[in-house]
Amino acid sequence: MHGEYKVPGGKLVVVDLAVEDGSLRDVRVAGDFFLEPDEALLDINRALEGAPADTPAPELAARIDAALPEGTVMFGFSSEAVGVAVRRALAQATDWHHYDWQLIHDGPQSPALHMALDEVLTAEVAAGRRPPTLRVWEWASPAVIIGSFQSLRNEVDPEGAERHGMTVVRRISGGGAMFVEPGNTITYSLCVPDALVQGLSFADSYAYLDDWVLAALEGMGVKAWYQPLNDIATEAGKIAGAAQKRVVSGDGAVLHHVTMAYDIDADKMLDVLRIGKEKLSDKGTKSAKKRVDPLRRQTGLARDAVIERMVASFRGRYGLTDGAVTPEEMARAEELAATKFSSEEWTARVP
Repeated sequence: MHGEYKVPGGKLVVVDLAVEDGSLRDVRVAGDFFLEPDEALLDINRALEGAPADTPAPELAARIDAALPEGTVMFGFSSEAVGVAVRRALAQATDWHHYDWQLIHDGPQSPALHMALDEVLTAEVAAGRRPPTLRVWEWASPAVIIGSFQSLRNEVDPEGAERHGMTVVRRISGGGAMFVEPGNTITYSLCVPDALVQGLSFADSYAYLDDWVLAALEGMGVKAWYQPLNDIATEAGKIAGAAQKRVVSGDGAVLHHVTMAYDIDADKMLDVLRIGKEKLSDKGTKSAKKRVDPLRRQTGLARDAVIERMVASFRGRYGLTDGAVTPEEMARAEELAATKFSSEEWTARVP
């Protein structure tokens, strides 16, 4: 069995192994990481040899830590990363390069249609009828997008939303509210097979699916990192938030979408969103204005240029061909946009 795990912001860890009588055998760890002393690699292999095949990644990491000599230096990876690579090998997880990725970047569409497209395209990936897809959104109108489990009245000031002409829609993924204005927001979705994230914890999958974005940002002079659970942050503040939804039908799929602040009208945002003190308390700031630092200021680039560089980064890593929503997919999405995502029943399902 073969497993690979690219540490977000770090190096690649590769594990080859067999399973005999329920235990790991012939374990061989490799990668482009740095390790001192050299002999520590043999200690890692020996620590994993004979471990029960159902051992969780944290317990595999503990076995490795206990076996490593004092003073061992692991650069670009960790014992936890090795444990994840083992779990991915056992789960027969796939890699980014196993797929022919498709790009969808259409013109502006309504907030409700964007929500519906996410649901339809992810279901198509799960069913095997669509290749893994990167979709870049263009917004037709300003909106507040609330998480699947958020309370409508607790998150949105209806008078503020009406005053600024903002549509309120609820998405199928969890997480917090998104404040969206066309031209000021960069949003993308990844619709990926469940096999791509096999062996990863729910938390690890967030950083894993956005590692390419961190590299793209670094190429634009922005040093960014994942701030658990689902924020992309810089020294200047948060620049993006991610959310996920798992689809269990067919072979399974994961919807991972991210909204990035290219620019932001903080006063308008605070007039529309009800951002409580409790939410701000664990962010280390007293002001919601200080939580978000837009990409426009940090990159000095036009919004279209930022998107072009992000897409180029993905294409350079994994390959990417231009594609489109099929007529059948669009028909189902338009129906869902009208019957579900534009309905009061869905939007206010958590009042």
